[in-house]
Amino acid sequence: MKKLNIEELDRVSVEEFKQTPKIPLTIVLDNVRSLYNVGSVFRTADAYLVKKIMLCGISATPPNVEIHKTALGAENTVEWSYYADTLEAVAELRKGNTVIFAVEQVENSIMLPDLLLDKTKNYAAVLGNEVKGVQQSVVDVCDGSVELPQFGTKHSLNVSITAGIIIWDFWKQLK
Repeated sequence: MKKLNIEELDRVSVEEFKQTPKIPLTIVLDNVRSLYNVGSVFRTADAYLVKKIMLCGISATPPNVEIHKTALGAENTVEWSYYADTLEAVAELRKGNTVIFAVEQVENSIMLPDLLLDKTKNYAAVLGNEVKGVQQSVVDVCDGSVELPQFGTKHSLNVSITAGIIIWDFWKQLK
């Protein structure tokens, strides 16, 4: 086996990426405090053709050196917008008939392996603050909640890891 070099990876240009059809998924970051987590979500969103990222509350926005450190330029390819309040972002998504899921441990949540998506619909996944999670007021206005099954003692994952798992699973169903 030969490891591929950068020229052999067949990467698209920024212009080509922007013209590439995206999966109908928007990621909403609800008060994510770590700029490195924000950057990591951008990078994963780029890798799996996520339509958009909505940065809300204290979530930092590009351009930012710390976001760039983990995004590696994906902050320039993935469409994004900023909202002072996550509820404003959710209201904007509602205008586009988007099905909105909080990614949170709540009563009656759907375990990710049990989630079935419809390729004809638009979706959003709201991921929350590293300590407090998704705000209850935001959970209250979502169409449902998706939970990642966990079997250890923590029942908690880093928000960028959670985003990666969610994005991958949505991509598998919506591509």
